Amino acid sequence: MLNFVICDDNLNILDKIEKILETIFVKHNYDAKVAFKSGDFDAILKYVDNNKTDVLILDINLKQGKTGLQIAELVRKKNKDAYLIFTTAHLEYAMMAYKFKTFDYIAKPITPERIEETIVRLFDDIQGLPKKYIKIDNKNTIIDENEINCIKRDGMKLIFHTPARDYEIYSSFNKIQPSLPNNFVRCHKSFVVNINNVTNVDPVENRLYFQENDFCDIGPKFKKEIMEVFEDDGFFK
Repeated sequence: MLNFVICDDNLNILDKIEKILETIFVKHNYDAKVAFKSGDFDAILKYVDNNKTDVLILDINLKQGKTGLQIAELVRKKNKDAYLIFTTAHLEYAMMAYKFKTFDYIAKPITPERIEETIVRLFDDIQGLPKKYIKIDNKNTIIDENEINCIKRDGMKLIFHTPARDYEIYSSFNKIQPSLPNNFVRCHKSFVVNINNVTNVDPVENRLYFQENDFCDIGPKFKKEIMEVFEDDGFFK
């Protein structure tokens, strides 16, 4: 799921953008939500510092002598991948906004059609990235590959397990494995593991551990191969 954050010191515009986004998410079956909104400079920075943020929609002109450009500059020091979208009624700021690897610039007054155009293009851009996001079904459900600890086969279903939630689809390993990044490795007849998220390997209990003591199993048939993968990566040094 993609988390959107909105910053605008006009509360009416803030609410308007949120409602427009929610309508777009439903219309296009996008796996996204407005995770946080505020007109307060410090509140936005605090939230972004402590929470997963994929897209920021920032008003350039804020009260108290601060700007969305300042937010973007601070965010970019820690988050190189977040999508930045700026809004403002002052067109002269447009070129300044693009120095922060800006995805788009929306002039005020904002219209639903203009925002929808940007969001559709944003999701098209995300789906075009081969090793950043994984599209798991035909409903535009997108998962950041870094969030997936493992994929579990459960009958006719595959369960994509992340710390936040599980995503279920009807599919098989044979269908999805060719499209998965190289860091997703079969470790059990019922599990494919994201080796980048493994924090501990227990060869006695035959388990691979992630953060929060979450784990998946190692199968006898796959044990030699998976152990070699971790040895080649220098995991045991």
